[in-house]
Amino acid sequence: MKREHIQFRCSIYEKKMLRLKAKRAGLSLSEYCRGSALGHTIIERLTTEQLEHYSMLVKYRNNFERIGNMFKKRDPRLAKEVGELAKKIRGHLYNFNR
Repeated sequence: MKREHIQFRCSIYEKKMLRLKAKRAGLSLSEYCRGSALGHTIIERLTTEQLEHYSMLVKYRNNFERIGNMFKKRDPRLAKEVGELAKKIRGHLYNFNR
C-alpha cells in the first residue's frame, strides 16, 4: 500500500511532457515519476503503426536474405550486395528494438 505523498513543482510544459511520456510508457503519472526517481528503466510502448513498420522490416530482411541465397551460385556479387542490404536492415531493427 502506498500511503505517503510527495509533491514537487514543475512548469506546465514539464507536466505535459511527463504526462505524455507516462502515457507512451503505459503508466500513470505517479508510476512514471516514481520509476524515474528510483532509476528504473522506463520503456515506451510501441504504437500500432510502429509495430507494423517493424514487422514490415522483418519481412524485408527475410526476403532479402532469401534472394541473396538464391543468387549465391549464379551471381556472387549480387548475392553479396543483397546480403549487405539485409545486414543494414538488421542493424535498423536492432536500433528499433532499443
